[in-house]
This record gives sequence, C-alpha cells and structure tokens, in this order.
Amino acid sequence: MAGRQIPSTIRKLIALRASPNFRDVITFKTMPTPKPKDGELLVKNRFVGINASDINFTAGRYDPTAKYPIDIGFEAVAEVVDAGPNAMYKPGQPVMYLQYGAFSDYKIVKASVCVPLPEVKAEYLPFILSGNTAAISLDKVGELKSGETVLVTAAAGGTGQIAVQWAKLKGCHVIGTCSSEDKIQFLKSIGCDRPVNYKTENLREVLKKEYPKGLDVVYETIGGDMFDTCVENLATHGRLIIIGYIENYETDKGYKPSHTVSTLPARLLRISASVRGFFLMNFAKDTAPYVMQQIQYHKEGKLKSFVDMGEKASAGPFVGLEKIVDAVEHLYSKKSIGKIVVDVSSKL
Repeated sequence: MAGRQIPSTIRKLIALRASPNFRDVITFKTMPTPKPKDGELLVKNRFVGINASDINFTAGRYDPTAKYPIDIGFEAVAEVVDAGPNAMYKPGQPVMYLQYGAFSDYKIVKASVCVPLPEVKAEYLPFILSGNTAAISLDKVGELKSGETVLVTAAAGGTGQIAVQWAKLKGCHVIGTCSSEDKIQFLKSIGCDRPVNYKTENLREVLKKEYPKGLDVVYETIGGDMFDTCVENLATHGRLIIIGYIENYETDKGYKPSHTVSTLPARLLRISASVRGFFLMNFAKDTAPYVMQQIQYHKEGKLKSFVDMGEKASAGPFVGLEKIVDAVEHLYSKKSIGKIVVDVSSKL
C-alpha cells in the first residue's frame, strides 16, 4: 500500500438536512483531497460499519444544533496512505477508527482515535463501536457478575452478537431475542442459552414461566413494548441498560410513549432495581483497551465476529459507497445477522 498514488479528489456521503428518512436526505460530495496536519492521518477506507445510530444522527437527534450539510458514518477499517507530523502511524499501517464522517473513500482522522490492526479485515470492524458498546456497557454500567441471568434484545445484530458472547465469557446465563428461525440457530451457535423468537413465542410468558426470579441484567436496544416487558421482569437489584430504541428511530419523534414509564419509580423502588442509560462517547478512554481485548479473544477463539455484507440481501452485496443507503435499509428490515458492513473499496 505504501507508495500508492493518492487521488486529487475524494468522495463522501453527506446529509443535506435533518430527517429520519436516510435515503431522502443524503447525497455525494466530491472535494479536493485534504492534506493531514499535525497528529492527523489520511486513510483509505476499506470497510465501513452500519449502525442504528446512522438514522438518529441524520435525524438531528444527537446534535439538534448541527448546521447542515453534515458528514455521516461512524467507523471504518482503513489503511494509512499519508501522515502528518507526530501522527504515530506510517503509510501502509492498517487501522480502525471511530470518528464522524466515515462514509467516504478517503478521510482525514486523528491518529489518537485510531487503533492499529494486524491486517485489513472486515471481522475486526464489529469490535470498535458495536463490540465496545456491548462490552463496556455490560461491564461498567450493567456491573455484570458471574452467575447472573442476562437478557439481550436484538441478540443476532451487530451489538447483540457481542453482548451475548461477552455475557457468556463472564459466566452468565443468556437469553436472546430475535425475529426468525435462522437467527435462533445463529444464537445457539454463539452460545446463547435461551434464544427466543418473539414472532413465534410470547416473550412475557417465556420470562414469567422460565425465569420467575427475574432478570439481573437487560441489554435493551428495542424500546416500546420490548422495554415494558423487560422492566416488568427485572429481578431484585436488576439493572436495565438502555442502549437504544431502534423500534422508533424511523418515526418523526424518534420515540413512542411507554406504558410503564408512569409507574417506573414505584416498580424500581419496590425491587431496588434501576434503569441506566449508556452512550459510548462518554467512555472514550475505554475504547482502545476494550478493542484490543476483543481482538485478543478473537485470536484465541473465545469471541466470534460475524459480518453481514449483503450477500443474501435483495439489494446486496454491499460493495461501494453507493450501497450504503441499501445497507442502512437492510438494518431496519430486521433480516440482517451480525454486523452490517459495506466494502467501500474492494481494490487495495
């Protein structure tokens, strides 16, 4: 890779205005290739990750004061092609980073936000955002302990697959929700003790019958009725971690009222339980250590990483920047298994 001719222009996706309808508000922008400054790198992106937060970001929910157009995309596996002074890495170094504006072919990134990788590999991508969300939230916010009963919602997704495995590595009994029989088999393959297809089984009834003592920790990403079910089944001292509420992201308001909210204080007080929020950006200092721990577990065969590059999607495979919109819509179709990844540059 070192010595590659750097193009005079780069392409990136931008959002023109705030809206939960991703396809309607994004467009391509071509601009002169920037030169990295002190502590910066110019990287060529190879794989970018798709997240539920992509719609929240373009909808203006993370930063209501943002001035449009804005850069979009959060994470990528890339290779350094140029480096500014004091930038830590040299051309040819594979890296993974978490920084706004990842939906591009080349990008300027701060060297300080990059994690060095042994090679450019799609299977590493789930670890920096999805994996860190799962691992850090369960450890730092969920205060996970061996022997506890853990429920992971959307367990076959990008963060769910890591949450299931992380809880198992900690010695917990794991229940995972999903929406198809294919996903049931997938969850079994990564060690989930009790997969539940909520389309064929009533989760409330399963929890009441099979787990009468309740749930010690809940990794909750869905919202709506799922959130209510989880609250109703918390154990004494139970902790529910709000990771997201994807069921409502594509609505204009981004949320729907919960019927448990009005009674939440009384419910939690009675069993000394808690509902806790988690936002990865508040745990920046933990990013690199947790990524390296996941990579180590992956090398040792303790942690599997599954990526969905649209091979089975009607609009797939997801190759090229143009396929990012299709990949985002694939996430909301609930048909994906593992982390959705787009190969933005199949030629390195």
